[in-house]
Amino acid sequence: MKNVSQRDALFLAEMGIGPLWQLRSAPPAEAAPESEQDVAILVAPQDAAPRPVEQDQDQQPAPAANPAPPVRQHTPLSAPPYRNPAPEPVEAAWDDDTPVEEAAPDVAAMDWPALRAAIADCKHCSACGAGRKPVQGSGARQARWLVAAGTASAVDESAGQPLSGDPGTLLDNMLHAVGLSRERDVYVTPLVKCRPTNAKGGERAPTAEEVAACRPFLERELALSGARTVLTLGQVAANGLLGRALQEPLAGLRGQVHQFGGKPLVATLHPGELLRRGFDKALAWADLCRARSLDGGD
Repeated sequence: MKNVSQRDALFLAEMGIGPLWQLRSAPPAEAAPESEQDVAILVAPQDAAPRPVEQDQDQQPAPAANPAPPVRQHTPLSAPPYRNPAPEPVEAAWDDDTPVEEAAPDVAAMDWPALRAAIADCKHCSACGAGRKPVQGSGARQARWLVAAGTASAVDESAGQPLSGDPGTLLDNMLHAVGLSRERDVYVTPLVKCRPTNAKGGERAPTAEEVAACRPFLERELALSGARTVLTLGQVAANGLLGRALQEPLAGLRGQVHQFGGKPLVATLHPGELLRRGFDKALAWADLCRARSLDGGD
């Protein structure tokens, strides 16, 4: 290999070519470099950054085979002072503004005032319309009989008590015929306390949902009154208390003694039906006599 002069070594190093080795038989004129800097240039690794040298004006270096692309330096912008980010709102498992549905009160533990207040505030079925007043039971608080009608009528709702008007007058006469009175011996109450109405405001038959919502109230009325016998008036009351379909005819229940709440139950016709069909009063009289015999009467 041809000996390389110090000047040529500088050019080659500038072009990234190296390291170069000299033959041992090199003439003394081309001996080792004169300084430690020259030795470092000759033995520098290929990837070391070359030191800049002064080029001769008459000789231009050959271009590199694969020139490295220029490195673009970015001046970092001054970062704003660090601040803790505001915590994102976390949705709670429940909404504090959502009304919490209160547990239904234990009707079976109520006294008379609590029971009447619960009936007045009840909103458990579709019959409890806006502004509609439930019809509370009336009569003797300590009774021998509990008389249950199916629903309250418009006349009952207006009067504020069950079995008002002509049907109520007929019921009072029937009770007097067997030696009883509403004021002294009988507690009268509707099974469905609020009058069911249709879209036009007219009366309609109650639904099974409405009967189920009001039935616990009547059960508590029976317990508080201490009545020994239950007399139902009409199809809805009898079927509702005995757990039958509300559309079942009353004829299948009449003439028998049933049980409700541990008490004997006798089913008879509603006084409103007797006013329309006077010939059925004989059937009602037989039912009354059967009920009267159950509590020790003649």
